Amino acid sequence: MTTDLTRTTAADLADLLAQGSVSAREVTQAHLDRTAAVDGAVHSYLHVDAEGALAQADDVDRRRAAGESLHAMAGVPIAVKDVMTTRGLPTTCGSKILQGWVPPYDATLVTRLREAGMPILGKTNMDEFAMGSSTEHSAYGPSHNPWDLERIPGGSGGGSSSVVASFQAPLAIGTDTGGSIRQPAAVTGTVGTKPTYGGVSRYGLVALASSLDQAGPCTRTVLDAALLHEVIGGHDPLDSTSIDAPVPPVVEAARRADVAGMKIGIIRELTGDGFQAGVQARFDEAVQHLVDAGAEVVEVSCPSFSYALAAYYLILPSEASSNLAKFDAMRYGLRVAPDGIDAPSAEQVMAATRDAGFGDEVKRRIILGTYALSSGYYDAYYGSAQKVRRLIADDFAAAFETADVLVSPTAPTTAFKLGDKLDDPMAMYLNDIATIPANLAGIPGMSVPSGVATEDGLPAGFQILAPAMQDQRLYAVGAALEVRLTAAWGGPLLDRAPDLLGNVRQDGRLGSQGAGRNAGTEA
Repeated sequence: MTTDLTRTTAADLADLLAQGSVSAREVTQAHLDRTAAVDGAVHSYLHVDAEGALAQADDVDRRRAAGESLHAMAGVPIAVKDVMTTRGLPTTCGSKILQGWVPPYDATLVTRLREAGMPILGKTNMDEFAMGSSTEHSAYGPSHNPWDLERIPGGSGGGSSSVVASFQAPLAIGTDTGGSIRQPAAVTGTVGTKPTYGGVSRYGLVALASSLDQAGPCTRTVLDAALLHEVIGGHDPLDSTSIDAPVPPVVEAARRADVAGMKIGIIRELTGDGFQAGVQARFDEAVQHLVDAGAEVVEVSCPSFSYALAAYYLILPSEASSNLAKFDAMRYGLRVAPDGIDAPSAEQVMAATRDAGFGDEVKRRIILGTYALSSGYYDAYYGSAQKVRRLIADDFAAAFETADVLVSPTAPTTAFKLGDKLDDPMAMYLNDIATIPANLAGIPGMSVPSGVATEDGLPAGFQILAPAMQDQRLYAVGAALEVRLTAAWGGPLLDRAPDLLGNVRQDGRLGSQGAGRNAGTEA
């Protein structure tokens, strides 16, 4: 019987399960017990499905005992961002307008997790409709960073990053529209991957910006990310943007961890001024580790990146204003009758519902997007932003003629304190300055921990970018860096995080305490 189940990597859990050293129920129960102990402080989950997760685990154990051939990841539990539809489980997108909505179908990604036999522990917290960089825009309250509970865990997927960083789940699913997997990974000391656009099905992902959204892995190691990527990736006929091609050989690349002879391109526009000194220092050290591993470093320039933030915050709100029009109080979700009107019209009910159901950030972006798409302004704003998007893609293409991958710090700073930027949208948007270009171009990106900044002792992230459908390059570079940094740190970075979550036993077991919130409970 193994110990430390909640701190065991997903890859090692899969091996232990296959060997029969531990059961899927034991692994799942350990993580549910950990959640019961710590999630009151972290608030990673909006919904915990203890009953459903244990039933899935029991099914895996039964099938394994019967000698069935199972997926390599069968029995490894996972948490799913609350923007993915889950049959029989609430899907709120962090918004009051969908509070209590239970979808009648699974997202393709969720279907693939179920088919692999991976128990779904619950749905993670997020900025409302994935609009934000801190998870403070969730209608159900913010998540907290396990390194410092007074600080943000990133966004919009702060629930997914914090659930992994606090050892409540070995794996989680996030979505990345402008950095919402990578930036949370950077500020929590975890690994986050945005696959190539179209490499993972978007069917069942409640859309924010359809040309930018991409689901991907949130994990503690690069190999774990690769194993999850392999489960969820691949063509889906239900998604018209899905790429009809095999999943790149990401697991092989992660296991090989070889960068000898690779050219690493440092993006001039995404380093130096504007980046916290400790973040830049850890980035520089990480680059040197890659050089020591046999890589060659070159500098590349992507001048159009200086316009990426402005272009993104025209394209995203425009697409969001269109996608969110479906929340009209007529078909599903919240319905609010306006005060003082005996027989309100459909328009009046819609206005009252959207006013009550949407938060300030969502309203801000809907207004901005509607304006950018309006007659007389479309070409000046949305059209111009799309032209900038083309220039950014061209810059990437030119840079990849010189380098195999491009690198930068993932985020300009470490995690800021809750509330510090909540009333300053522009300061919040600047957190995504290094991650946005990849979404505009549709290329894959990854963030791996680069260490802790000396100013505040908080984690920093190292971003790796690769050409479209060359996701395996991310895993080769990320794994090679992880090997060297883990050796330098004397163990995983998360082992250096302060213990802020009480006296929880290292195996995640709490004896008589419960197994998480009851199914159907909203936090």
